[in-house]
Amino acid sequence: MTPATMGNYRWTICALLFFATTVNYLDRQVLSLLAPALSKEFAWSNSDYANVTAVFQFGYAISMLFAGRFIDAIGTKRAFLIAVAVWSLGALMHAFAVPVGGVLVALGIGLPASLAGFMASRLVLAVGEAGNFPAAIKATAEYFPKQERSFATGIFNSGANVGAILAPLTVPWIAVNWGWQMAFIAIGAIGFLWMVLWQVYYDTPSRQKRLGAAELAHIDSDREPPPAVDGARLPWFRLLAHRQTWAFVVGKFMTDGVWWFYLFWLPKYLAGQYGMSTTQIALPLAVLYSMTMVGSIGGGWFPAFFMARGLAPYEGRMRAMLVIAFFPLAVLLAQPLGGISYWLPVLLIGVGASAHQAWSANLFTTVSDMFPKHAVATVVGIGGMAGGLGGVVVSKLGGSIFDAYGARGELATGYMIMFSLCALAYLAAWCLMKLLVPRHRQIDAP
Repeated sequence: MTPATMGNYRWTICALLFFATTVNYLDRQVLSLLAPALSKEFAWSNSDYANVTAVFQFGYAISMLFAGRFIDAIGTKRAFLIAVAVWSLGALMHAFAVPVGGVLVALGIGLPASLAGFMASRLVLAVGEAGNFPAAIKATAEYFPKQERSFATGIFNSGANVGAILAPLTVPWIAVNWGWQMAFIAIGAIGFLWMVLWQVYYDTPSRQKRLGAAELAHIDSDREPPPAVDGARLPWFRLLAHRQTWAFVVGKFMTDGVWWFYLFWLPKYLAGQYGMSTTQIALPLAVLYSMTMVGSIGGGWFPAFFMARGLAPYEGRMRAMLVIAFFPLAVLLAQPLGGISYWLPVLLIGVGASAHQAWSANLFTTVSDMFPKHAVATVVGIGGMAGGLGGVVVSKLGGSIFDAYGARGELATGYMIMFSLCALAYLAAWCLMKLLVPRHRQIDAP
């Protein structure tokens, strides 16, 4: 049966997941792109800004631990609607952060109104955004047979890169022409448009009237019976007893913070190091995040190169991750060569960010290499929490270092320290993962 006669409605669902993931990354980046202007307007130190970003990362980390179980409990359609509604509300709250902060100060929060308001807004945003990837992965499993899932996942996951590219091209322009509050409102409102489309076009395949019988049969062609144990009820302590779980946790903790650092601090780096305005940073960041799409696509393919030469899947993946771990070392040259042109650090950091995307794609897949399917979501949630906490550590460390060296007039040294940590994190993580799991061993989690 040809695709034309079978129908392609499942790809409409994939397009909605791509749209949601794009909005997800648009909303989380508005603050970082406006950080230089907001820091000046509200007299934030680097540590103040680090605290605002750390609230998002900590809230995201804790929420990731429970998001999958929440989605399993109430179903994909309702859970995704709730997640997008919450994060869109959090995005809009940023525009009214000072009044919100004023209320919190009146209630006894010992912080300036601007900091309290932005922290509250980031927390609401984080709780909602934690639901995006678990819900999208579950929807993909519902609408696609196994042989199409990796391709569908690659499509919707590329929305993260598209969102990272679109944000610097739109947010600074909106802020300059209509004010920073309108940047949060305009971007945040897109989520409510998505909710209308999701409500109209999504339903479980068995109840989806737009699906033909042939396409539904294709979707269900390799459906497995449910496992004897529901992954949502699998005890965490049982999984934490395995070294394989800790290998994934270590990999996420040590490297996710690097990606968060690039997302949240690069606009301030370009403004502080090169005196760029809000609109001037748009093109360099768009180029940098365009480079990450190469890592996203190439990283997924790379292990197949080693598997075709006889290595088992896990060994091939670890070999690929070792090679990938050397590419971030290019970031070590960002500061030494930055005096020639700001484009050199942009491109070198772009290599590091691309390597992160390639690393991350393979790191996630190591879980499915070693754990049964009904345990994968729970292990990914544990690792997601670890990655978020790693992001908190990196943000707080960066804020402290930048304030300390900035006070001495040596901000460039502070960035050299942070870029060095980012460059070396992957090799260190790979060595620890290899030490924990020297060779592939399948886990039986009954």
